[in-house]
Amino acid sequence: MIHVCSLARLHETVETCGARHVITLVNGNTVLTRPNNVDPANHLFLGINDIAEEIEGLVAPEAGHMHELLDFVQSWPREAPLVIHCYAGISRSTAAAYATLCALLPERSEHELALRLRHASPTATPNPRIVALADQALRREGRMITAIAAIGRGADAYEGEPFYLPVE
Repeated sequence: MIHVCSLARLHETVETCGARHVITLVNGNTVLTRPNNVDPANHLFLGINDIAEEIEGLVAPEAGHMHELLDFVQSWPREAPLVIHCYAGISRSTAAAYATLCALLPERSEHELALRLRHASPTATPNPRIVALADQALRREGRMITAIAAIGRGADAYEGEPFYLPVE
């Protein structure tokens, strides 16, 4: 099970679902306290800004970040849930959750997985750069990008409600 939330809901979500693995996608200088029950080896911190194009002074998601993410999720034992979070729980984290589903369920269609994401979160607006990097890394030939474009932008919100996605 993949749980997605905002930074403000991280500790509550980890405690409620019993996660032992966490992926953090926030600006590199964000102050973060890792949940006590998550071993440092089970916490992937990606210090990236929520941007779709390179902007001087900010850290754009890059292929190296995507490879770290995919390696981490491939090694996740799935005995306990995985929590993926960003600052608001709307863009970076939803893109990473979608990439995770596509990586762990290679036989499933990108469109089906994008629809799952939309049904789970009406505010999900996956970061297009992260989706494109995942599409390239997973050799999905643009289908991930097309599927996310098809579900459209999520409802406006300051912070997304926590949600979960089964990995099945």
